[in-house]
Amino acid sequence: MKNFPKIPPEEFKLRIQSFKEIMDRENIDLVMAYSNLLDPSAVRYFSDFYPIVESAAIIIPLKGDPILCSGQACSAWSKHKAESKIDDIRVFPEVGEISGAEYDLEGQLDFSNMFEELRSKYDIKKIGTIGDIIFPHSIYKKLENVFPDVEKVSAEALIYELRKIKSANEIECIKKASQIMDDTFEYAIQRIKPGVTELDIQADIEGQMLRLGAEAHCIGFAPMAPSGLQNTNLIMNRNTLRKVKESEIINPASGTLYEGYNAVICTPVVLGKIPTALGDAIKVCHEVKNYQAAAMKPGITSQQLFKIYNDYLEKKGYIKFLSPYGAAHSTGLLECESPCFQDSNLDILMEENMALCIDAFLTGLPGGSLRIEDTYIIRKDGAELLTKFNQEYIPETFN
Repeated sequence: MKNFPKIPPEEFKLRIQSFKEIMDRENIDLVMAYSNLLDPSAVRYFSDFYPIVESAAIIIPLKGDPILCSGQACSAWSKHKAESKIDDIRVFPEVGEISGAEYDLEGQLDFSNMFEELRSKYDIKKIGTIGDIIFPHSIYKKLENVFPDVEKVSAEALIYELRKIKSANEIECIKKASQIMDDTFEYAIQRIKPGVTELDIQADIEGQMLRLGAEAHCIGFAPMAPSGLQNTNLIMNRNTLRKVKESEIINPASGTLYEGYNAVICTPVVLGKIPTALGDAIKVCHEVKNYQAAAMKPGITSQQLFKIYNDYLEKKGYIKFLSPYGAAHSTGLLECESPCFQDSNLDILMEENMALCIDAFLTGLPGGSLRIEDTYIIRKDGAELLTKFNQEYIPETFN
């Protein structure tokens, strides 16, 4: 499987061991991480399990073994994916299907039962939770009922201490995702012709990435192909039956998911005659992406990056088209994850082996909005470009 890298089982065990060291530092006796279909990353980081029609959770006691919590429909899938990584795998209705469908499975308990078991086994004075935005009220209430006098804190930032620096195996997976994106765009962009619909473009992108070995498109968004003034100005969109035309902006944007890891490409396309103003804006967008990439290296801060990006757009006369997104964000098990380099109020230090995307994005141009995005790994001496399609396609097309 040399050409299709994976995260080995021992790395998942090392992650749990490293996380327990952080828990010990923070005096946290128990952590519960919750994941759903929008954000499966925390549970997958520790177990490689990600649900299909359900949610999932993992319990990590400081002094004991982790417990993977699956819904009923994915009980066999959870055992298959987490084999050799997590020994204790249990089924709970609270992470089952949203419809509330029930399955008659032998020995099935609920979270109250498990919390009572944990209280009887361990001396728990402080509990951390992961999943700040998505943690279900119903499960949290059971946690409170069983541990009414125990301090409860968010452990969200603690998992990102581990996730922000990618291991060699993680980098290989991101590189593979990037290769899939390059080859997908090589295939899909040349198939865009006047009269095809935005949905046709999505089908070409999504189908090709799957043929090349992706497990899915990135969780954050399905492949987007907004076209024309109105649709590109929506920033994020669902594709439509609108037929693309010559001399207008078309902006395919997609990420691919490989072994849980993401890589992203966004590319502006103009068919036929390229209006001068649109061509000039695309060139500036490409230049500012490369200009920021040249500055990315260990030791630079988010505020410095933010200033470099804004100053360049100011110099070129495009600052009024600055997007609400900023320009750089971390990537990994989520297409956009912490730490984020988009906020000028933050002062985050860039470190070696971080994975980042540069999202050069101009909004509200006379012809619509456009973005160019690529995926990078931060190396000791600078940023390594992983997605290479734009670097050749854009200069050749918009020279």
